[in-house]
Amino acid sequence: MPYPRKEMSPSTKERIAEAIREFNKYRAPEAEARLVSLDEQSFKIRFTGSFCSTCGFYDYFDDYKILLQEVGLKTEITEMEETDEGAVVRFETVK
Repeated sequence: MPYPRKEMSPSTKERIAEAIREFNKYRAPEAEARLVSLDEQSFKIRFTGSFCSTCGFYDYFDDYKILLQEVGLKTEITEMEETDEGAVVRFETVK
């Protein structure tokens, strides 16, 4: 029998969503963030857009990480997969 999959707490999910709203408010349409998956310890965000050519591509991911800190969620970037449209970035929560 498979073990039940654990998920993040509702308050953590809301913090992720709040940071996404704030990110998109100031950075869309050049860069837009969307939650693509989450589990107990990590989540993945898909970043898409034209991305400002004078800004560093990876700076967008660090900006999102800073927004997470501002809403009380400490994370580390643990994986980054570049795609034709942008990137999918895995963030792991830090206790």
